[in-house]
Amino acid sequence: MHELSLCYEALALIDQQARSHGARRVTGVWLELGALSCIEESALRFSFGTVCRGTLAEGSALHLDVRPAPAWCWSCGAAVEITHHGAGCPRCGGHALQVNGGDSLRVRQLELE
Repeated sequence: MHELSLCYEALALIDQQARSHGARRVTGVWLELGALSCIEESALRFSFGTVCRGTLAEGSALHLDVRPAPAWCWSCGAAVEITHHGAGCPRCGGHALQVNGGDSLRVRQLELE
């Protein structure tokens, strides 16, 4: 369950930013997930709640935004987006894709008190 270690890493960034801004509490966290990140949403939500216990982020609302992966189709020459591993080109159905990302987790925004 790599979601737990990802949450610990994200919490370190969240805590650092909250303290540098003099926050007493983190009330909201927005995370951006790449569609190809292999992160299970329910496991991420559970892990986030667990690692936040006893921290400035305890009880904060978690907002997830899953972003498609940008890709280039060698068959039709189109710049496309895919939403899962093994997906074909949404334009021509070809599978000769050069994927350029979509596997990241990023802290996008924090709401602080």
